[in-house]
Amino acid sequence: MTEPRATSADAAGGAAVETQRCPQCAAALAGHDRFPVWCPACEWNLIPSKRADPARSKRERRRAVRAERRTESRRRAVRARTEQVFELVAAGGSNFRDRSVAAAFALAGLVHLVSLGVLLLALGLVSGLLLPGWPGPVLGVIGLCVAFALRPRLGRPERGPNVLARESAPALYALADRTAAALGTAPVDLIAVDGAFNAGFGVLGLRRRRQLVIGLPLWATLTRQQKVALLGHEFGHGVNRDNRRSLWTGSAVRALEEWSLLTRPGRVDTRGNLMVVAAAAAAALLLWVVHQGVLGLTELMHRLNLRSGQAAEYRADRLAAGLTSVADTRGMLTGILHSSTVETVILRQRALPRPRPGRTGQPAAPDLWQSLAEATRSIPPIEVERRLRLSERELGAVDGSHPPTHLRLRMLATAPPPPSDRHPVVLDAAEDAAIEAELAGHRERIARDLL
Repeated sequence: MTEPRATSADAAGGAAVETQRCPQCAAALAGHDRFPVWCPACEWNLIPSKRADPARSKRERRRAVRAERRTESRRRAVRARTEQVFELVAAGGSNFRDRSVAAAFALAGLVHLVSLGVLLLALGLVSGLLLPGWPGPVLGVIGLCVAFALRPRLGRPERGPNVLARESAPALYALADRTAAALGTAPVDLIAVDGAFNAGFGVLGLRRRRQLVIGLPLWATLTRQQKVALLGHEFGHGVNRDNRRSLWTGSAVRALEEWSLLTRPGRVDTRGNLMVVAAAAAAALLLWVVHQGVLGLTELMHRLNLRSGQAAEYRADRLAAGLTSVADTRGMLTGILHSSTVETVILRQRALPRPRPGRTGQPAAPDLWQSLAEATRSIPPIEVERRLRLSERELGAVDGSHPPTHLRLRMLATAPPPPSDRHPVVLDAAEDAAIEAELAGHRERIARDLL
């Protein structure tokens, strides 16, 4: 028999909640009208179950089961690798000079050598040294086009309206400069904003310009010191010798990604002459073989960079904690788990009627950025805990190059205590208000793009 439910008020968000019993272990449950009900004791409904599609055939269900087994097998392998890196870094190891880094450096050299070889071959054909007569220059021009497509990628800094000039955002640049100086690294050359729930740092282009990109949806959900922690983490990549971001290895990684797009075979048109179709199918098959080889090299490069890359993320988190506090850095990392709430708020705002220009008397749509901040900061602790446990079970991370968020939070427990109670970088209310005023125009433009 189902236990009677008692209604109470949620302290975090003021929403009505219902208390009931877990059907699996009979522990008391605390529900919430915005989030799934689950059991912290036995993790019942940690992942809300999906209803089976009755229209699916037995064969489709068997395929789904096999696919789930393969996914779980890959997840176990990734878990073993990531936990090995965690234990190594927690013990003070992984100094970025192990054999995997040397192998990644050598593989990057192979990638650059292929690009150089194609270029030299094309130049030899164009000049007539390798193939005299008219076919040589024609093939050489084609080879030059291929060499251009295979060239090492140095990255391109942001351009256009997303870039903030120092003159138009002095407060934000001043905060970034203070953060960089506190970490002992060079200041950025440019700051850009976009609509992603993320942030990034890179050294890009021939001039090796240092760029910071801030996703305004993420920025809007953070408190003042959590914003400092976010900047500290991104600038931390400028001082922790991240092998993935080096000129030699980083350009090879980006080149392999472009190679993958270039060699992806298209669909063969089966209409028309049989000989043409056969030739197209043979060319597509050859291109598929090359594409699989490129994918293998890309996966190998990521595997070789896994240890140094994830160690770099852990060290960047520690540097961020040294600028603010472990609590602020934990709050920043936990906030990254709330991407689903951010997506829900954006979808709901898209469904709202927008006031038409020139019309009066229409209710204005709620401010997107205020709605994002209120929605994420009112998430009750029980839901935050569910997302943390879900991150641990499914190895949730920002992307494949980052460690799982739950391991990043665990690593912060090993961070040394601050030398004093005063934070090296403090974002006060006045400075935060000045930064928000500088971003106001960009917030309006990006909100229009998102909605």
